[in-house]
Amino acid sequence: MGSHRHQAALRLYDCLLQVYNEGNKGIPKDPFPFEADVQVHLIGEGCRSPLESFWNGNSMIFIMQKAGHVELTDQMEESQIDDATYISEFTPQKSSGPVALFVTRAKQLISLYTMAQNPNMTHLKISKPVVLPPLWVRCDSSDPEHTCWLGAEPLKNGNKITGISFHTVTCNGPTSDKTCFANLEDLKKAHKIRHRSSVVATKGFAQYELVRSTTLEDTVVESESNIYIDITWSIVDKILQTPPLTAAATLNIRLESGDPRSPVFQLHRELQFLLVLAEGLKTGVTEWPEPLVAESAVELVQELLNDLKNKLDGFNTSVHKNDAEKVQCDSAAVDSSIKSFFSERGDLDFAEQLWCKMRRSVASYQDLVECFTLIIKSLEHGEIQPWIHQGSSSLLSKLIQQSYHGAMEAISLSGVTPIQMLLEIGLDKMKKDYVSCFIGQELATLTYLDYFISTSVELQEQVHRIQKLHHMLEILVSCTVFLHFKHENLFPLMQSCIKYYKENPLNEKHVFQLPIRPAVVNKFYQNDHAQIWRVEINSGHGQKEVKTVWQLSTSPPVEHMTSNNLGILCDTTVNGNTEESMYFITMANCSQVHFT
Repeated sequence: MGSHRHQAALRLYDCLLQVYNEGNKGIPKDPFPFEADVQVHLIGEGCRSPLESFWNGNSMIFIMQKAGHVELTDQMEESQIDDATYISEFTPQKSSGPVALFVTRAKQLISLYTMAQNPNMTHLKISKPVVLPPLWVRCDSSDPEHTCWLGAEPLKNGNKITGISFHTVTCNGPTSDKTCFANLEDLKKAHKIRHRSSVVATKGFAQYELVRSTTLEDTVVESESNIYIDITWSIVDKILQTPPLTAAATLNIRLESGDPRSPVFQLHRELQFLLVLAEGLKTGVTEWPEPLVAESAVELVQELLNDLKNKLDGFNTSVHKNDAEKVQCDSAAVDSSIKSFFSERGDLDFAEQLWCKMRRSVASYQDLVECFTLIIKSLEHGEIQPWIHQGSSSLLSKLIQQSYHGAMEAISLSGVTPIQMLLEIGLDKMKKDYVSCFIGQELATLTYLDYFISTSVELQEQVHRIQKLHHMLEILVSCTVFLHFKHENLFPLMQSCIKYYKENPLNEKHVFQLPIRPAVVNKFYQNDHAQIWRVEINSGHGQKEVKTVWQLSTSPPVEHMTSNNLGILCDTTVNGNTEESMYFITMANCSQVHFT
């Protein structure tokens, strides 16, 4: 039996060493099989880990799980991982997700790993022993304690292994019965006894959801937008303690554009029309949206031209009030609560007014051709002399400028030219909208925004950068409307967004983070239940530091949990009160073994 175990330990060591070496060389081979029932994944240093709540290491780790299933934990190159909500969003997975091993099998693997890392096991005949990364094994919670993770972490003195730290994570619930919750003093006492410590320190963590977009009626896609706050503090007084205002806090913001309830939804629709034109220019096929007004595009453009002709002739027949309102950009229709933040510009030139009319009424390519034919004829005949902003680079603006001198180049309104002409004036208009807003709110300077409004890149890239500007606006407006942010908080948030989007493509799943004082937003969570509440109890220092973690979470804390392996501690309601939050109760313990 001993010889068989020794051979199994050596096989495991050789397997993990190969995975480790290939990982260091950047050779992607994931997952790596071990025997018939196990696969190994290597989580690189700086990558997100499914163990963030229970283990504070940041080095490489091995994760073992049942073979034949896809690991959903993507390897990420960035140290600042986009999905900062990783832990809070764990949900039970179907068979396509990671699948756990029997607890007995996990214990066997941990034992083999420990044997292979023990320098006293010289009879294994490992010629050049290597200190391997920590090993964590997914467990199916089939034991009475409902163990969901087992881990083994080498303790080192230089390059020499001096012992192993064993980790156990258990999970029960969900339950709303607070009599099932641990007592903080009991947790501290148990920690002292387990680790023979006389002094312990505590650290608290709480996560509150401040804003969340829920599923809309008549839709099947749920928005992943949310704003939540992570709070950490020292010296925990009791279980579910509300964080003190002196705590350190980070606001996490993930917003997806397009929610009809957004205060800037009308601007989003304007942007969507711009994207339709960009796609049509790129592919040659344009999916025209339904017009937003009853009048045809040709009728609206003719009205605008007639008004300009009358003004040129000296008649005081300006458009009626209701017509003037139609000319204005849809951004004027945004919610009144943000009008002070994003207000309609009062300096729309002819091209911008034309965009506002045409984007709401154009229904076909033929509409474009007819509208631009009317405009070019009026310019050629000197019937209008419209005013346009300086610096505009659109083809229409160039034609208008040429008309001032009575010499216009010939333009063929065929192919993609009409689409490009409308796209260009839309780009010009929307760039000015966003820049006017951000500069007007003193959140950025023109120099900082130059990257987003540059005309030195091709049109498709300009459209992409406009999308970035809109996403930034969505974030700032949401924080203004829902969290009542003032300039002191909006300014650093804006700078963070600018920095990210100068270096990265559009990513509405990215989580923007902002250090913040809890007092700024505590009124939004002080009477609410935390999505995650955790206390860490630790003692010792350096290699001898040991930690006990006790956590409540409204979502399963590990992704390989299923309804079949959840441990139900208590009744799920208290006195019939369904208002209470349902919590999973997770506990992580460690113990150390030192080799002699």
